[in-house]
Amino acid sequence: MMYTAKKCGVRFQPPAMILIYENETKGKSRQRIMPVRNFSKFSDCTRAAEQLKNNPRHKFYLEQVSLKQLEKLFRILRGYLQGQSLAETMEQIRQETTIDPEEDLNKLEDKELAKRKSIMDQLFEKNQKKRDDPNFIYNIEVEFPQNEQLQSCGWDTESSDDF
Repeated sequence: MMYTAKKCGVRFQPPAMILIYENETKGKSRQRIMPVRNFSKFSDCTRAAEQLKNNPRHKFYLEQVSLKQLEKLFRILRGYLQGQSLAETMEQIRQETTIDPEEDLNKLEDKELAKRKSIMDQLFEKNQKKRDDPNFIYNIEVEFPQNEQLQSCGWDTESSDDF
């Protein structure tokens, strides 16, 4: 059977993930409630999302739902269990999933650096223009204005005869 995921959300009491999907063979929309067991405010959201996505009972329904989306829903649930409001949790998730251009990445630990690189890779993939895109142009030529005074860098103004 083929299922098309339409919406995915979280229910707080009792904790569950809710999926609204369409059965393509019958053309009917259905709702699937997947209870979240053994999840606390200390649980790892990535691991919980992987376990739910790989669960044999829910695997076929969650094929089109990304792991990142499930992880985000588990973070919302964990924020609720920690006593945070939805706005606070969403702001915390936004801060964790965006890159600050002024942040010095050389000072981060390996795990945090890997997380930032993953975010940058996702952003690159999202903004990348591929050959199949309607706005794709193969050969772009850009004329830069020559009437402005060119600024030179200090390293190329001096010629060194020491070589």
